[in-house]
Amino acid sequence: MANARSVPVLMHHHVSPSPGMITVSPENFESQIAWLAADGWTSLTLEQYAGFLVGQPVPRKSIVITFDDGYLDNWVYAHPILLKYGMHAVVFVVTGWMGDGPERPHAGQTGATLPATPDHRGCEAAILEQDRADSVMMRWSEARAMIVAGTFEVHCHTHTHTRWMKQAISRAQKCVGIESDLSRARAVLQQELGSVSDTLCWPYGDFDEDYVAIARQQGFTHLHTTHPFGRNVVGGDPGHIYRFAIRNRPARWLRKRIALSYHPLIAPLFNRFKAKQKKMAPGP
Repeated sequence: MANARSVPVLMHHHVSPSPGMITVSPENFESQIAWLAADGWTSLTLEQYAGFLVGQPVPRKSIVITFDDGYLDNWVYAHPILLKYGMHAVVFVVTGWMGDGPERPHAGQTGATLPATPDHRGCEAAILEQDRADSVMMRWSEARAMIVAGTFEVHCHTHTHTRWMKQAISRAQKCVGIESDLSRARAVLQQELGSVSDTLCWPYGDFDEDYVAIARQQGFTHLHTTHPFGRNVVGGDPGHIYRFAIRNRPARWLRKRIALSYHPLIAPLFNRFKAKQKKMAPGP
């Protein structure tokens, strides 16, 4: 069987019936996941993906499914759909936004009264303005339940999700801020899950040379970006992992987008064209 030479990495935030920015409806998410499963795609763990980058074989149709921030709707809606189709995903959590408490109902439970899952702006307001992060974010009990079920693995997205590069502070203060943010996140992940991986996802996609150096000092070697226009290939840079955002569209959109990102001849042309449009540096 042929092995993959490139692996697309998908970027999600919300799966929710509350429409809005960076949100996929449960119906469209299920359409996409059902197609991936039926079409023979393997959803890799990050350990498998790290092996792929250094040349270990993975199936030709391999993919990584990621989620950013760790919203409650990932548990309520994404988790049961992934479980239904035997697919695996990754969630990068903001450790300072997660709390304790019992597991809440999810859509895979018959007759359950589901918790509200606001749109992205509603989540931001709950976290940043109303001190109600627990009402919109996953709890550690839910994260552990998803790990046990095999639907999600949990990795670092910092402790506070602060845009240190946008703060009116000195370079030295910025470096202290991101170093503290990562150190606190590592400590919480170790406390709550018993381990911390070498994988980090940059909040807002913000990073520079200082960020990368500090992340590596903290033990993070696999760094996920929000840069969509490049392929993750065998021998590729683990410090700059390309991901493309998933739209609120059914499976046919995802099938086309993967083809553009995955095809060895089309993908480089597509990435150069789109990167030029967006005034970004193209990847391989």
